[in-house]
Amino acid sequence: MTENARGGLYDLVCEDEHGNTFIVEMQLGYYKNYIQRAKFYAFQRFNTLVAKGKYRFENLTRIYCIGFLAKGIYPKSEQYYHFGTLKNQKGEELDTQITLITIEIDKFGKKESEIKTDLDKLIYLMKNQEIINKIGELPKFLSEDWIEKAIQKLDKSRMTPDQRMHFEMLLAKNASIIEMEKEERQREIEEAEINKAKQVARELKENGISIELIAKSTGLTSEQIEEL
Repeated sequence: MTENARGGLYDLVCEDEHGNTFIVEMQLGYYKNYIQRAKFYAFQRFNTLVAKGKYRFENLTRIYCIGFLAKGIYPKSEQYYHFGTLKNQKGEELDTQITLITIEIDKFGKKESEIKTDLDKLIYLMKNQEIINKIGELPKFLSEDWIEKAIQKLDKSRMTPDQRMHFEMLLAKNASIIEMEKEERQREIEEAEINKAKQVARELKENGISIELIAKSTGLTSEQIEEL
């Protein structure tokens, strides 16, 4: 199930019996701005909960924005599971109505003997699905009915045409995001190289080196050097 509104496309949205909202997003590649994207999803949902024209904030149900990320976004943390709510500078919790939960699958390193919770089982399956498919046999701790149903859902040969189309759309979406991130990183690298060249050119220019020689040394154009 997907939901699309104001340019926001996420993989799953559902509510529990108490009206709490769960928004689930999955990313196969690195996504630098994922947290901003998750905030957009959560606040978008928050706006729909507030009574229009009355701005009543009482009894709002909770919103959980959950991200399963194949690539980590917290390089300084060894934890694979992170969650955040609104806190002040002393770490005191101000509000728990919106919770951002991030699971970095590539950091999940638990061995079979360490798998205890349903979340552990799910992440283990997500990380090792290809290996499990090649072996053709599930580890004993993955023999529960809900795990087998999940694997069946992931079996493309059993998908209906609509499910297959949705699956291909999700793959295309992730591929598009990965490609955009690659292009952005490439632009950042090129921009950093140009700025470094300009700094060198500026210093050479201040020391009386000719524009022609600076251009040969830095790769900048004469116009770029003259503007420094």
